[in-house]
Amino acid sequence: MSTFDDRERAFETKFARDEEVAFRITARRNRLLGQWAAGLMSLTKEEADAYATAVVQADFEEAGDEDVIRKLVSDLTAASVTIDEAAIRRAIEEQTVEARRQLMSSE
Repeated sequence: MSTFDDRERAFETKFARDEEVAFRITARRNRLLGQWAAGLMSLTKEEADAYATAVVQADFEEAGDEDVIRKLVSDLTAASVTIDEAAIRRAIEEQTVEARRQLMSSE
């Protein structure tokens, strides 16, 4: 029974680690998205940092990326930036790759 318990603990540990890494990648991706959008809106560095934090926080509203997409579309439209949802989804994919690269290179 001890081997089975050890194996179960190992799977639980791996699952917890994988979830933590996924969370960190998503949070970093959202920060990068916020910085990308801030650049499109021509925000100052301080405003861009605050905006990136707001994008990270927006992701806690519901599961998935729809809350972030809504925020970006709304804010970019309000700033008179012409962009469609497809472009934002492409940016999400690109920033996910970049966030994963940054996270893996920092470990």
